[in-house]
Amino acid sequence: MGKPLRSAAVTVALAAGAVVAVAPVGSGAVGSTGIRGESVTSVPREDASPPVLPLPRPRDFVSTVDHPFLPFVPGTRWVYRENEGGEVQRIVVTVVHRTRTIEGVEATVVHDVATVEGEVVEDTFDWYAQDKAGNVWYLGENTKEYAEDGSVSTDGSWEAGEHGAAAGIVMPADPVTGREYRQEYRPGEAEDMARVVDQDTIVKVPFGFFGHTWLTEETNPLEPRVSELKFYARGIGVVEEDAVSPHAGRAVLIELERP
Repeated sequence: MGKPLRSAAVTVALAAGAVVAVAPVGSGAVGSTGIRGESVTSVPREDASPPVLPLPRPRDFVSTVDHPFLPFVPGTRWVYRENEGGEVQRIVVTVVHRTRTIEGVEATVVHDVATVEGEVVEDTFDWYAQDKAGNVWYLGENTKEYAEDGSVSTDGSWEAGEHGAAAGIVMPADPVTGREYRQEYRPGEAEDMARVVDQDTIVKVPFGFFGHTWLTEETNPLEPRVSELKFYARGIGVVEEDAVSPHAGRAVLIELERP
């Protein structure tokens, strides 16, 4: 699943190009990406893509990722059921009780395991950290995909500070509807971007009914046909993820265990 995990009316609205007007953000200094913090100076880019933001100093991070819409508290475990192309996957996401130091920042480790009929098809460790302003940074991932022939692919793996890779924002402290932000950056390997579509969406999944969820659309210039929607509920995180193109798919939250 990589970064924290994927309804019909929303998909139709996106296809029609519907975008909610940009609203003003809350208090605090805000740059062109709508990311709140002390420093929002970005790395210049020649294209119109969201900028690669500089990682804050290690002392500007807190020890716990407790964003209201993306709480990564050690011991928390989410279970999702994903159906895409007739294949059903079970995805278990666990915040483990250990950290990893990246670029001087102590990052929270999240373990994602996807299985099909009990067989592991993907095994990933993701690294996150939250700055004092409340933004959640994505510092990299170590991912392995297992093919039926027994081969293993590590494509998509990256770590901030290595091989030209830079951290990105996976969840802004103060999202601005309509704004894009870069979630990761390793040229040619990891270039996911997200756009805030709505902040007041209603979602129903097996685990429950949620109002006022945040909805984002994720894209990647390396895979221009791919588009995914993610729905975040307060106090829980991702409750649904929809693959819009090139193939329809849906992942929904079915279980949640808290420490």
